[in-house]
Amino acid sequence: MSGLNKYNYYCKGYTKKAISVLLAGAIAFGGAGTVLADSAPAGNTAVAASTPSAVRTGAFSDVNSGFWAEKHIYKLAAQEIIIGNNGKFRPGDPVTQQEAVLMALRFMKLDDQASGGTATALPTGFDVSNYYKPYVVLAFQRNVLDKTTEMAAENLKTSWGTRKATREWIAELLIRALGKTSDAQAVASEPSGFADDAKISIDKRGYINAAIDLGLTNGLSGNIFNPQGEVTRAQLATFFSRAEAHSAAVYNNTSSGIVTEVKEGKMTLYSGASNAVYSLNSGTAYFSSAAETAISLNNIQPYTKVTVIGKNGTASYVELNDPKPQVETIQGTFARLSVSSNKLWLKNADGYPEYAFDNATSFVDAGGSAIAASSISEDSIVAITRETFTGQNKILKVQVTSGVVNKTASGTLKSIDLTAKTITFTNASGTDETFKWADSALFSYQKAILVPSELKAGSAVNYKIVDNLIVSVEVTQAVERTVQGMLTDLNGSSVVYKKADGTRGVQLLAASTAIVIPGYAKPATSDLIADATYGDTVELTLNGSDQVTKIAVVGRKLEQLFGTSVVSYNFKTKLLTVMGSNNQARVYQLDENTKFINDFGNVPTLSNIASMLTENQKLNISALGQRTLSLEIVSKYEGTLASVNTSTRTLVLKTTDGRSLTLPYPPIVEMFGRTGLSITDVSVGSVVTGFLMPSQDVLTSLKVKTSQQLQLAYVDAANNKLGVKTSGGNIDIYTLAIPLTDETGQTIKLSDLKAGDYVNVSALGSSPLSIQSVKLTTGQVTAIDAAAGTLSVKDYTGAAQAFGTGGSVKIVRDNGTSTALGSLSLSERAEVRKDADGTTIVRILPVQTRYFSSYDAAAGRIVVKRDNVNDENYRFILSPNVYIHQGDTTLSVQSLKENDKIAVYLNNNVVVEIVKQ
Repeated sequence: MSGLNKYNYYCKGYTKKAISVLLAGAIAFGGAGTVLADSAPAGNTAVAASTPSAVRTGAFSDVNSGFWAEKHIYKLAAQEIIIGNNGKFRPGDPVTQQEAVLMALRFMKLDDQASGGTATALPTGFDVSNYYKPYVVLAFQRNVLDKTTEMAAENLKTSWGTRKATREWIAELLIRALGKTSDAQAVASEPSGFADDAKISIDKRGYINAAIDLGLTNGLSGNIFNPQGEVTRAQLATFFSRAEAHSAAVYNNTSSGIVTEVKEGKMTLYSGASNAVYSLNSGTAYFSSAAETAISLNNIQPYTKVTVIGKNGTASYVELNDPKPQVETIQGTFARLSVSSNKLWLKNADGYPEYAFDNATSFVDAGGSAIAASSISEDSIVAITRETFTGQNKILKVQVTSGVVNKTASGTLKSIDLTAKTITFTNASGTDETFKWADSALFSYQKAILVPSELKAGSAVNYKIVDNLIVSVEVTQAVERTVQGMLTDLNGSSVVYKKADGTRGVQLLAASTAIVIPGYAKPATSDLIADATYGDTVELTLNGSDQVTKIAVVGRKLEQLFGTSVVSYNFKTKLLTVMGSNNQARVYQLDENTKFINDFGNVPTLSNIASMLTENQKLNISALGQRTLSLEIVSKYEGTLASVNTSTRTLVLKTTDGRSLTLPYPPIVEMFGRTGLSITDVSVGSVVTGFLMPSQDVLTSLKVKTSQQLQLAYVDAANNKLGVKTSGGNIDIYTLAIPLTDETGQTIKLSDLKAGDYVNVSALGSSPLSIQSVKLTTGQVTAIDAAAGTLSVKDYTGAAQAFGTGGSVKIVRDNGTSTALGSLSLSERAEVRKDADGTTIVRILPVQTRYFSSYDAAAGRIVVKRDNVNDENYRFILSPNVYIHQGDTTLSVQSLKENDKIAVYLNNNVVVEIVKQ
């Protein structure tokens, strides 16, 4: 393969795999890593390779479900190629050369040929731990290791066995283990196509090229190979697992074949000569050859191709190789059947083709329900399913696809079409079947008659079909459904409502019932109107037990008057006369059940509010007919600032109920974080609340509703106080009575916040109403789509976070800002958050390239070489979770050596990432 073709091969592989690999956070040999045999415990090398019988697939406590190399670890552990230690696998540990040799021999099925004698010897200076010596000797004997290269004097300056295996060394080991040395020699002179090709050892280039040709490696992001990078156990396991496709070795307890049955916790596998039955349990792992992530047993259907690795009749690992069932279907017109000879005949223009069946053949109707073979009528259309993997073409199933259906069945209601008057059921065998319903069809649930629109998908049902028509559907276990009616009564345990047909409905309330009323931020049961004449029209959501889980108001007859003026109030009759908007008097009845609202300081009761109902007093009234539900003495106006007239010193306020009010300037204007304001400082369109004097004609103050994103200066959880930074300085906020939530609306504690965090502060005037924490995502920009307005960031846990900017983005750098998403680079590190107005803020982290000097553990900082004698910026505080790495290999700060070249990424002057170069 030429260097150009090899480069194109790399690019093609990267396009297909890079995204998932980057998400995993650990690209390794072969694009996603590899794993290895156990290393010997210190001081007792013979204990290290614990016997294979100790292996239990999936028992590694440090390999979590969803781990990027989980599939390969499961597979090789089941084959006893890799072995854990004390229930752990240690996937992130680096691999030594002697460990890699042992795994290669297990991979080749040669490890049992190693001599365990004490006389095993290697040349002086070639240091290998005692336990591994027989395996290393065998590797030389089997040409898995090259004696000339490995025993060269230059290669023996450090201990050979405990030396960390590099990526290029592992490439050679694997190609030799596969017996592909000649392939490597054939391409040894070709360039690899990687950007760091010059760093690849001359004697290793052919092996790397051979690994590329076999599709075993795509290198790392940035078109580099990193030949000297260390290989982890998880990476090596993945490497050898994928190499099995090119190996001639026959692995223990591994069989491939066709699944003929999955039933009652057992899987039957046909492998060419006979059937093998495997038990399945909670420890059985299921994967697909086409993906890295686990699948479920439900994904493995009968007659599909699989590989099973098992022991003592129990499957440890099952891999789906081909999801296409190995069967064929023959359709035709049924002629007749002979039960005595186990034969049936179809008919076509050329005659009557004959088909033999046996006792294992199933006969089913169009819905998949079992039927007697003798019940099939002549001229029915049937589908015969035959297997294609034994060479005998046995008939597996005969299904009647058309004919008159008469049956009673159970299943699940999948969907309903009210226009076509059809229902699709999923029957007990899992097959979907669709029927029209008869005009006289009966639908019911718990003896209650339903209309078709009340049937819901997902409900368990019994249904009866007569002459292909549905005659009855009984719901045996309901899912959520809805009913509508007028609310007439509501108590602590039930809801009473009038249906559209005038009949009475009663439903029990669930333990928790949600209330939804348009225009109400936090509606309660007391806000619902239950009345025989004027009750709310509601939609009730009923759970499977027919209890009300939600009451949503969809219509109400409530009459609301805003700013209406009092004409008179009769203390004796408690009748209130007001002037409506059409200049016509309206009369309302007040009583002790009327809700009174008064912000002027008095306790709102009928006795003390009656004296305030003087002529021209402005009120807000909610009423049902003449019955007054609530009465509010107008003390404020809420709405938006429509205009300001500096000549007349008046403003126009458009209220939430649609009125436009002209009012004099208020003496006080409040806005959070600002002082000394006048009305001209308030933008037209701002949401405001104007507070009135008791005379109701003059504003005492105008408070502007704001939502700002601010940074925390401090958090004092002990005193329920925090400080936010504003342009005018820090502002103290006492939070005891203020809701604190995260971005999802979940309640948080003050102690969950810390100085430097961003919060969205919603306030009315100078008074905060709520505080919401802002999610910060910090990491490397991994994808940019300027046209779609999206970007992705891989955070320092290795997880990818996607952001949709909606066209509103601000890129902040030390040298300025930009609104062009395309100005970002994939190599940059960034902190991303959403501003209070929804704008995506991307703050680019500054980076410095320095030379490492030392680590000060006590101070939690690193020291770098000074650029010059005047350089005072050479000490950097480390974040507690600082990410230190070289390529995809995670490093510890202690592994950094003096004069190592490093890139240091800073977030608010704290190091969050160090890249060893």
